[in-house]
Amino acid sequence: MPKALPVIDMSAPVCCPPVAAGPVDDAAALEVALRLKAIADPVRVKLMSLLLTSAGGAENSGDLAAAVGLSESTVSHHLGQLRNAGLIESERRGMNTFHRARRDALTALCVVLDPNCCR
Repeated sequence: MPKALPVIDMSAPVCCPPVAAGPVDDAAALEVALRLKAIADPVRVKLMSLLLTSAGGAENSGDLAAAVGLSESTVSHHLGQLRNAGLIESERRGMNTFHRARRDALTALCVVLDPNCCR
């Protein structure tokens, strides 16, 4: 039986010392690993790319599904994983849900991996 990872609140950007600063504790390692796991899928990388390069800053689920060539339900699953990891935010407007990348969360993750990356 596969081991289930613990559930932690990932709604805020990752906030722990950079991994290069010294050995990280178990909680910090889990926080970073869960976010990396959420983005470690080619479809999710494409979705993040689409959201980060969106002219309006937000895209609806239907447009994202068409752009990656998958069903809306499949894309919704992937977007849910990214949302649970705190990497995107979603807003319901009428019958549509619009998604936006959380640049602060991505920047925080980059800084945790390499404190010199965003200078």
